[in-house]
Amino acid sequence: MSMTFQRARSDEQRAERRRAILATATAMLAEQPVAQLTLNELARRVGLAKSNVLNYFESREAVLLELMNTETAAWLNDLEAALGAVDPDLPVADRAEALAQAVVATMTARPMLCELNSAQAAVLEHNVSTEIALNYKRSTIAGYRRMVAMISVAVPELGAEGAARFIAAAVLLAGAIWTHSRPSAAILAAYEAAPELSALRVEFEPALRSTLDGLLFGLLPRASSSSGSEA
Repeated sequence: MSMTFQRARSDEQRAERRRAILATATAMLAEQPVAQLTLNELARRVGLAKSNVLNYFESREAVLLELMNTETAAWLNDLEAALGAVDPDLPVADRAEALAQAVVATMTARPMLCELNSAQAAVLEHNVSTEIALNYKRSTIAGYRRMVAMISVAVPELGAEGAARFIAAAVLLAGAIWTHSRPSAAILAAYEAAPELSALRVEFEPALRSTLDGLLFGLLPRASSSSGSEA
């Protein structure tokens, strides 16, 4: 259902337009992938001309990057709460498993974040100005540092370097796995027609969990080795 706005004349009215555009884009992403979300349809649903939407956001991608920042901040709050519940007295292997499970569970609970993450490099970071790119990357680095801090508390054996490597790889892997876990209608039909192809089908949650487990338990021995050599 589209809305119709009068011309924005105050800062608060302009802020309300921005909120309406973002809320509408959020609703659209619950129905369709990033690739299908168009600026024309977004404008129609908001009740503004496309040119008016561009008065508030310079491009479709600028809208999506702002949503990415908002979703990432909310995900970090979820992850921090999940990691805060991990018993620090557990053996390192148990805490590492809890870390992997926390990342997977909190990501799975936010499909829009997964969708945006999967399109970040190929779509979201294109067709934006340097100013928008700077704001987005500054927000990203702040979130990255926050994750390093919280993971270093949950599994201090990783060290800051190990936590940073885990985060960087985990986000990239999550984006790739999400893409492969959302096959086209033709591929889904092929799986239905030929059950022997089922081994090729990717399910996001178990695939990400097994991958992160392998990543973590590869980084932990490296972190221990580095600590030993420094000693």
